[in-house]
Amino acid sequence: MNVRFYLDPATGEPHVYGHGVTEDEAADVIGDPNEDRPGQEGARIAIGQTRGGRYLRVIYVPDPELESVFVITAYELQGKPLAAYRRRRRRRGTR
Repeated sequence: MNVRFYLDPATGEPHVYGHGVTEDEAADVIGDPNEDRPGQEGARIAIGQTRGGRYLRVIYVPDPELESVFVITAYELQGKPLAAYRRRRRRRGTR
């Protein structure tokens, strides 16, 4: 899958870096999300675990090109959002 990233105009680097997330971590979650649901204005929200064990929320837009996405932002789930995610997973019977 081709994954492109929004570049921060101030730094010229992917916006996800500002949240302490690497490109590979975001791609891990998009490639195998535990949840993938609609967001706002055509965006999608993928939530899942990286190979390193971190839980991330990745906001992206499917590209018109087949098997391609544009990542807007990604950040680590912590606190109440992480607890809610784990609760949803338990209710579905998955871990």
